[in-house]
Amino acid sequence: MTPADDASRPAGAGREAIGGAEARPGDRSVSAAGSGGPPLLELRGITKHFGAVQALDGVDLVAEAGKVTALVGDNGAGKSVTIKTVSGIWEPDDGQIFWEGRPVTIAHPNDARDLGITTVYQDLALCDNLDIVQNMFLGREKLRHRLLDEDEMERTAKATLADLSVTTIRSIRQPVASLSGGQRQSVAVAKAVMANSKLVILDEPTAALGVAQTEMVLSLVRRLSDQGVAVLIISHNLNDVFAVADMLTVLYLGHTVASGPIADFDSQVAVDYMTTGRSARDHAAAARTTGTE
Repeated sequence: MTPADDASRPAGAGREAIGGAEARPGDRSVSAAGSGGPPLLELRGITKHFGAVQALDGVDLVAEAGKVTALVGDNGAGKSVTIKTVSGIWEPDDGQIFWEGRPVTIAHPNDARDLGITTVYQDLALCDNLDIVQNMFLGREKLRHRLLDEDEMERTAKATLADLSVTTIRSIRQPVASLSGGQRQSVAVAKAVMANSKLVILDEPTAALGVAQTEMVLSLVRRLSDQGVAVLIISHNLNDVFAVADMLTVLYLGHTVASGPIADFDSQVAVDYMTTGRSARDHAAAARTTGTE
């Protein structure tokens, strides 16, 4: 059941639930991680003000383990504020965050980290002057006899990249400055995986990438979800969204206006919701609203 179907959802969020969660044969959203229990992450009626500006007004969002959820919206829709709220950068003014079915407070990035939430921002936060291993263990270095355990860090980094099928990197000791955009994204994601993240948030992971590098990153996202990790991807590129996502949530002027399985959307309906907050083409939603389906 989506938050819009929950009678306890705060009024004013103005969201239409698009589609049900019923599994379809061959649907990638059917995951071993989906056990019918509560979702890994759920936002209900999240509100955030910055002075007189209301950035979020009743945002609902669900991210499930083993699934890729895409969060889309036009500029100013509230996507960045939403992920920064989940990441502990800003506390919401109202609403509730649930983690594995229980209410939680995420008041600091350390709170998000302790829950298992890792955010890979668009700038990736990698150090160009350090090599891949040094970046992956930055701030979490392994020690042996009070010295850096370089051998163990190399083995762990190499194994993590291999598990994610990252095969284009020449050497794990090459400087990050020498990597392509797609390779840098791979290192940033592998770093999140090593932190035993349950939820990985990717902010515009394919921005400014070429075709081959974009496919590399999208394949990496699929492998993450196949391993049971919940992935929340923020993107303006609907082609990428429809290529990789299981679920879609659309924000419009700080509201969640549509959410549901990606199979219940097409790109034109998504654009309608992103630009106007509604879609006359969404006949399935209209049928459910009027009870004629």
